[in-house]
Amino acid sequence: MPKKEIVLVLLVAFLVGSIGGAFFLDPIYDELPNFASMIEKNIPNNEETLYLDLSSSVNVKELRENLSATEGFKSFEETSVTIPLWSFNEQEQAYFEDIVGNIDSNYGNYTVNSTGEIEISLINNYSSADALKSFSDWYQLVYGGTLSYAQVHAVLVVDSSALDTFEQSLLSRGIVASHIEGSVQNSIEKTNSSMLSNTQFTVLCGCLGVVVAVLGIYIDSVVPAYRRFRKFLNEKRKR
Repeated sequence: MPKKEIVLVLLVAFLVGSIGGAFFLDPIYDELPNFASMIEKNIPNNEETLYLDLSSSVNVKELRENLSATEGFKSFEETSVTIPLWSFNEQEQAYFEDIVGNIDSNYGNYTVNSTGEIEISLINNYSSADALKSFSDWYQLVYGGTLSYAQVHAVLVVDSSALDTFEQSLLSRGIVASHIEGSVQNSIEKTNSSMLSNTQFTVLCGCLGVVVAVLGIYIDSVVPAYRRFRKFLNEKRKR
């Protein structure tokens, strides 16, 4: 075959391989993390931990009851609340750092940022609703206003096999986990980190197309050479 025709055949093979990879194989390749996670989901006793950032308008008690009634539920814990106010100056920040701990004896550790956010840890199963009510009552008494918004942080632990069910249940309420930890998530992250990008995968498919084309072009010379090589090995063994 003339060299120009060989180059044309290889170019066409690369384009066909790339197009086939991009449109047919790439969607399957993208599903590899999900395929890998299916194994982890079916291993008994595997758990996933979902970190939730909830608006204070969410009925956390009702949410807890609904989640706990779902198969695969392990635990649900409210960990802290974040109350955004206004950007503090140094004097205001020092004031809130001194006073917050005296508002409610059930408050755990707390931090006051200069940006005006106060984060209060919840201890001894103290609910976010009670914590926010204490702060809201104090705030109204001192400043004569009401809190417009607050955020509740919670941790949900579920069976790995039921992760999809709980994610869908949360999504139906407009809630998406800010972070997930567990065997399934680790499997997805490891698979993603080892995968090629879509561009790299497409180029690889094009290169495989070139390899197939080369084998097709030179198959008539490769096969006899392979047979002679095998015959040589057999004769050498007999000796």
